[in-house]
Amino acid sequence: MLPRIAIIGSGPTGIYTLKGLVSSQQPLSITIFEMDADPGRGTPYHPHVNDRAMLANIASFELPAVCETLVDWLSRQSDDELERLSIARKNIDDREFYPRVVLGEYFQSQFRALLETGKHNGHDIDVRPQHRVTDIRLQPDDIALTAKLPNGELKYYAFGHVVMATGHNLPDDTEVKPGYFISPWPAARLKTIKAGPVGILGTSLSAIDALVSVATAHGTFLLDESGVLQFQIADRSEALHITMMSRKGLLPEADFYFDFPFAPLAFCNDVAISRLTQAGSSHLLDQVFALFRQELLAADPEYSAKIGLAALDVETFAEAYFAARAEADPFVWAASNLAEAEHDRAQQRTVAWRYAILRMHEVVGRAVRHLNDHDLARFLKSFKTVFVDDYATVPYQSIQRLLALRRADKVDVLALGDHYQIKTPDFAGGAVVRAPGIQRSFDAFIDATGQPSLSAGDLPFPGLVEHGVVGEALTTVRSSLVDAEEPPALTATGGLDVDQAFRPKRTEGMSNQLYCVAISFLLHKLPFVQGIPSASEMGQTVSSTIIASLRGDTATAPQEAAITMLIMP
Repeated sequence: MLPRIAIIGSGPTGIYTLKGLVSSQQPLSITIFEMDADPGRGTPYHPHVNDRAMLANIASFELPAVCETLVDWLSRQSDDELERLSIARKNIDDREFYPRVVLGEYFQSQFRALLETGKHNGHDIDVRPQHRVTDIRLQPDDIALTAKLPNGELKYYAFGHVVMATGHNLPDDTEVKPGYFISPWPAARLKTIKAGPVGILGTSLSAIDALVSVATAHGTFLLDESGVLQFQIADRSEALHITMMSRKGLLPEADFYFDFPFAPLAFCNDVAISRLTQAGSSHLLDQVFALFRQELLAADPEYSAKIGLAALDVETFAEAYFAARAEADPFVWAASNLAEAEHDRAQQRTVAWRYAILRMHEVVGRAVRHLNDHDLARFLKSFKTVFVDDYATVPYQSIQRLLALRRADKVDVLALGDHYQIKTPDFAGGAVVRAPGIQRSFDAFIDATGQPSLSAGDLPFPGLVEHGVVGEALTTVRSSLVDAEEPPALTATGGLDVDQAFRPKRTEGMSNQLYCVAISFLLHKLPFVQGIPSASEMGQTVSSTIIASLRGDTATAPQEAAITMLIMP
């Protein structure tokens, strides 16, 4: 009998896992469960979820190839197909950003190609659309799954290995109260918002996408005679005005030019971080910051002197990093930054300090799982925001749309600070936002702050929750509170407690071949584990671990989960 493997979800993580599995020389039986009727696209890229104007926040050269690169796939499409995708052939470029639905088309094409490759390599692959997995139970020798079939019937299965690649969790209806949306997706729901005051919580690409979705329901973007993007409001929609808001009230910067693959790091690199984590210091975060500071100083001495890097620490670096932008009008800054980014791309010029922080984020991220509770809180409060801002830059077109809406006086940005409240009136739609010195009422309100972090108790599989085989990730309590004669104490901090191959750690007497690569459950200890590059690396880690275990080769288990950029959504 062939080894039986289940993949729950056919989005990018499931697809990259399948890519690794079909390379196995040993024939496998692979079953792919997908609750949607259209496997292979992934929720973040599905046309039923996205507005066609929503852009993916990843340049094509950064997207790991499945069977072929995105540029190669686009280049071999017919003119009619490119027209359907709203892509001009002359604009196909490895530095280009494309709509999310285009990436969905790409992934589905690659998924189908992998199915053919798998069958050619002797694997038995069964894709089951409209099959929602409702339970997972670990057993001594295998893993039991319960799936709800399209006709509502429940069916039971047993597998040797199960990959939980469930991706994004979107509610069935995002408008939980009249005019109050807890997510920008599905985007079609935003088209129902009437002209009037609209609030959007968030200023990232997801928030910009929500802004554009609402705006295009009430007007049109067009180029003027000089080639500058403008926004024309529709008749009877003049009352539309959208306010984006966040704690700092800052807009994201435009994508910046950099060399890829990444240049090596001299000081804050994998070897140095591994040395620190293995030493087990109670001052790990400060030691990591010292390496970060050394790397940044070597990369860009002028910028380091400008922000006073020598006097900065974990708590104060973010304030210095954001200081100039915080003092400027957000739209003036956005226009200036866009002009700089466009010039740098034309000249193939890399801003050294931005590039250094970009390359360091994934290295620093590998130290996060080793931080004690005190340092983890310090990291999340301030230092993390620097890396998120640096790598979560947005396509030029997103900034151009923002500026066009600003010129039309249809958008503003509000800084809420740390102490704000959002109330939903009992007898009216929308929301009221209150902060010190601020009170704003909105007829409609959209929470565009992204996918929340989830923990073991949030798992939608009772068999894992009730039996306690999947628990929350643990963090060492800071050593100053622990008796030196006693072993370090541990406390739960959320997420899932998994090993380097994403397997639950607490499976004594049960199968340990469940692989939890659902991003929302990993963010507590892997804060940068979002985006397509991460999906590729997780898929590679899981598939190689499965193949190695089937060979009986436990020595090849991964030693460190190398997780890269947060790109989506």
